[in-house]
Amino acid sequence: MINIKRPSETFMKLSKQYGPVFSIQMGGVKMVVLSGYETVKMALIDYADEFAERPHIPMFEDINKGFGVPFSHGENWKTMRRFTLSKLRDFGMGRTTIEDRIVEECGFIVRALESLEGKPVDLTIKTNFAIGNIIISIIFGHRFDYQHPILLRLLGLISENMKLVGSPSIVMYNLFPIFYYVCGSHGRVMQNIKDIHNFLRTEFVERLKELDRDDQRGFIDAFLVKQEEEKLDPNTYFHEMNLMSTVTSLFMAGTETTSSTIRWALAYMIIHPEIQRRVHEEIDRVIGSAQPRIDHRKNMPYTNAVIHETQRFANILPMDLPRETTRDVTFQGYHIPKGTYIVPLLESVLYDETQFERPEAFYPEHFLDSKGAFLKKAAFMPFSAGRRSCPGETLAKMELFLFFTSLMQKFTFHAAPGVTSFQVKPSVGLTSPPSSPKICCRPRS
Repeated sequence: MINIKRPSETFMKLSKQYGPVFSIQMGGVKMVVLSGYETVKMALIDYADEFAERPHIPMFEDINKGFGVPFSHGENWKTMRRFTLSKLRDFGMGRTTIEDRIVEECGFIVRALESLEGKPVDLTIKTNFAIGNIIISIIFGHRFDYQHPILLRLLGLISENMKLVGSPSIVMYNLFPIFYYVCGSHGRVMQNIKDIHNFLRTEFVERLKELDRDDQRGFIDAFLVKQEEEKLDPNTYFHEMNLMSTVTSLFMAGTETTSSTIRWALAYMIIHPEIQRRVHEEIDRVIGSAQPRIDHRKNMPYTNAVIHETQRFANILPMDLPRETTRDVTFQGYHIPKGTYIVPLLESVLYDETQFERPEAFYPEHFLDSKGAFLKKAAFMPFSAGRRSCPGETLAKMELFLFFTSLMQKFTFHAAPGVTSFQVKPSVGLTSPPSSPKICCRPRS
């Protein structure tokens, strides 16, 4: 009954038959699926406290042991989320300091693509490196060269795990934990996590040798300083496992989703050359040959609309990360017990026909008013909403605008020679990165 490779497709069909709130038994898990903007918004925002927990999912419990931010619980989650948000802001999120780092990284990826002289390329590795370097600079305080073996290895492990944890075999393991004994992907995921943690432990030891509480270089330094301050507290949350899980989550969440969105955007430019032409015209008119900066965004409604429409249409995280009820709740006439597994179907929000005129089409005008000014939409929820919304939303929005405009300023994007029908499809994984042929990045004259 369920499309295990893409369960959201099945849930979308079931919601049309059974309405915006329905339950389904998947293995040993009874899930309540919420669909449509009004229902999901009511749950995540109006009933934020009641839908604020995260269920205990076998694969993620194995990875995080209940620590970190995305899949932790109770006071541990509150403390780590508060600290992480605070330090992301301290190290530049939403400020000029991080904008300068992003602008610098835009220069590196532009030069890397210019060196190809228009030859076909798979942009996955290069966009992962560029976006990965931003989160690395926040965590460590410096970037890596694109050929650096540590960067190659680290981002390779992260990319593989993002695919594996959303694979059918892991989905089956989460529903039927007995599958642990036959799920080969599980062992691969855990080995990758072990390799990431070994690298991080080495990095922590090296940083402790030069740690200066008055000159903190990045997130890790800030955590280690806090750990030292609370070392005599037996109940402290600032210990190695929380550091490991938090940093690993920052890598995974801070790289793959934004990198995938940029690749989706460029693929849509190839599919819709008229939209690409209009973006080029707006960039030429507003920015010219100057370096794109975040201040340009307010004068670029069409480009901003294209980026928002990419996030809506690409639907990177169609089922959100699951929630769990913190107490018994009566919701839209239904009694939902404490501890119920909740699926906020983000795809149903981003494709809600009551909120978007042409939900099944790539249509930037969804985010433009009749005069061509940028139009905010309440149903634009790619970062989720409420207590468990994405803590890196501000950073991701800045990255998307600066990378997209910098690439579009310098290049025109085309299908590779010989490709008569350029098609792009979502890949299987925890997120939905694009699977497409190689593309050509031709320098603009």
